[in-house]
Amino acid sequence: MTDDRRKFRRESAEARKDALILAALDLVAEQGVRGATVRGIAERANVTQGLIRHYFSSKEELISAAYEYHMKAMTDQTAASAKDGSARDRLKGFVTASLTPPVVDPRAVALWAGFLNKTQQDPGMREIHRRTYAYFRDHLEALIAAAYADAGLSASPARLRHLGTAANAVIDGLWLEGGALPDAFEDGELAQIGLEAVGAILGFSLE
Repeated sequence: MTDDRRKFRRESAEARKDALILAALDLVAEQGVRGATVRGIAERANVTQGLIRHYFSSKEELISAAYEYHMKAMTDQTAASAKDGSARDRLKGFVTASLTPPVVDPRAVALWAGFLNKTQQDPGMREIHRRTYAYFRDHLEALIAAAYADAGLSASPARLRHLGTAANAVIDGLWLEGGALPDAFEDGELAQIGLEAVGAILGFSLE
């Protein structure tokens, strides 16, 4: 078998697995975790239930994979807006993207709410929550460290962790309200509030 054929088969398998995850996410957003049955997921993905069992040993494994996929995808989508310009520009881009559609989205908040109870009851889901929280915060903390260095400021690793945690809390709160109440804010208002608040935490303007 050629490398091209192996690559094609591997990518096709990954695409099918992703399709199952996306179908599960659709149903969790609409009906919660309990409403996302194996039968419903199979129907949404237009596959047999047997195909789901081929990739996932249980519904719980599929739900866990869907949760991690969703949370990491939001961080990756946010980080894509923080690649260009100065360190401060990259940090500004990250905060802005975190508080702007499509990251701020009612469906994303519905998914977060749908999974929340599972993270309290299931140790595996709680570990995914810890891991994906750290994935976002570590991105943010690295950007803060770079912006501090660029401004000629210094901060210990412990201090940078505190700053990253505080800035993350501001972003999380605004993200939640923006997704839950999308009509309560003007275009760009959430991002503006976030930039002002994170700048106040860091001690320099991100404007």
